[in-house]
Amino acid sequence: MTLMVPAVNVADLKDTTLLNMGIFGLFVAITMVIVIKASRNNKTAADYYAAGRSFTGPQNGTAIAGDYLSAASFLGITGAIAINGYDGFMYSIGFLVAWLVALLLVAELLRNTGKFTMADVLSFRLKQRPVRIAAAISTLAVCFFYLLAQMAGAGSLISLLLGISDWGGQALVIIVVGALMIMYVLIGGMKGTTWVQIIKAMLLIAGAAVMTFWVLAIYGFNLSDLLGGAVETSGNPNMLNPGLQYGKTETSKLDFMSLGLALVLGTAALPHVLMRFYTVPTAKEARKSVVWSIWLIGLFYLFTLVLGYGAAALVGADTIKGAPGGVNSAAPLLAFHLGGPLLLGFISAVAFATILAVVAGLTITAAASFAHDIYASVIAKGKADADTEVKVARRTVVVIGLLAIAGGIFANGQNVAFLVALAFAVAASANLPTIVYSLFWRKFTTQGAIWSMYGGLGSAIILIALSPVVSGLKTSMIPGVNFAIFPLSNPGIVSIPLAFFLGWLGSVLDKNLEDTTKQAEMEVRSLTGVGAEKAVDH
Repeated sequence: MTLMVPAVNVADLKDTTLLNMGIFGLFVAITMVIVIKASRNNKTAADYYAAGRSFTGPQNGTAIAGDYLSAASFLGITGAIAINGYDGFMYSIGFLVAWLVALLLVAELLRNTGKFTMADVLSFRLKQRPVRIAAAISTLAVCFFYLLAQMAGAGSLISLLLGISDWGGQALVIIVVGALMIMYVLIGGMKGTTWVQIIKAMLLIAGAAVMTFWVLAIYGFNLSDLLGGAVETSGNPNMLNPGLQYGKTETSKLDFMSLGLALVLGTAALPHVLMRFYTVPTAKEARKSVVWSIWLIGLFYLFTLVLGYGAAALVGADTIKGAPGGVNSAAPLLAFHLGGPLLLGFISAVAFATILAVVAGLTITAAASFAHDIYASVIAKGKADADTEVKVARRTVVVIGLLAIAGGIFANGQNVAFLVALAFAVAASANLPTIVYSLFWRKFTTQGAIWSMYGGLGSAIILIALSPVVSGLKTSMIPGVNFAIFPLSNPGIVSIPLAFFLGWLGSVLDKNLEDTTKQAEMEVRSLTGVGAEKAVDH
């Protein structure tokens, strides 16, 4: 089946600016009202950090999907499939499989053991001060890398909608998004942020579903014809085969393995996703939210396959690459091709909502980690009252927001799915070994935890800094210089095994034995939930 593909004129998008901004403004206004209403019940630390544990399983499952389906999932993966075909779809597969690993391995166990943050779990049977500091530092690092991706997505999207190609205009956009994010979190806390996530998840999945069925309808609901159209438009017969992006060289094959390892293992250690399990009242509701989120997330990643190949067939890779925003513009350009200015405006507003909601979730997680783990537990030594702790969290939100804005300006133009993969690598390296050892290995010690977290975090960040991501290529963050002595773009294949090894070595060499009663209590609580409800509320 051969279809004539009308060209998408990127210049026509400028005519839709007012409509796009109007739809986005309406979304911001509605969600801000919801956030303000939700903030009226923020009276305690549990209200601010965990929404008073007032959400049902289905509500929390939808919010988890909202947190997990970020700009990387929508803009980045669609673009990656449109440009690299099969290899781009590996991001979808990796993210989905990663979610299953998180659910089966750590989600309920962490919820049964913790209170507000990941550090609550890691320090349960280990020495509080050093473990909380290390866990908070790794949480802040992961959140920062993830925030880079979302802010870069915001810059790409706006540059496409407004035709802004100069650096100053895109920087201004990122500043506006950052300011809105700070307002959401300062006013609404976790409760307001969760409602934004729920609304955004429903809009994103609905928008993706409409576009998916529209694309399939064009090809008579024949997936084979759609794939054939993508190959024909691209002129590349390898669009459906592995190896277009990875596999051409031995280095790229290793890079692919490293990417897969980071994606599959990183989700189980993402602090902003794990923190969602503390917003439900019981472990039973946590399990319900897990089932709900699996269906929503799985459905969405099926949509990305159609959207990516649909963009390749109906818009074309050359048009996507040449548009402001580059690879990240595939989904908005496809929306414009299908439904003109109105669908583009809606999809763009949904993409904005995605970015705002995810950065809000990341920011409150980072703020809670600093205020609860470093300030309340380490600096104030457990003597800070809830009001003071929440005040510190609010101030931290502003600082994190400003850092995210600066980082987003620096990372603007990078593929957001790729940047998120780096965040996953840092999470898997810094957090996952310690989480797994804490939950499942009785001989794990404080020294092992410290070695694993700092070793995994340090090695991942150093390898990223010395990789082609930062320098050495035209697409690098600093294109004019070359200090890329590490050949892989993703450090996971080195940093994750290293972190596991350091956790084992530190524990074996540690002469200080841990409290065996605490180990037994943690094991019983994590597996059965006995004592968990009392722990989270006091």
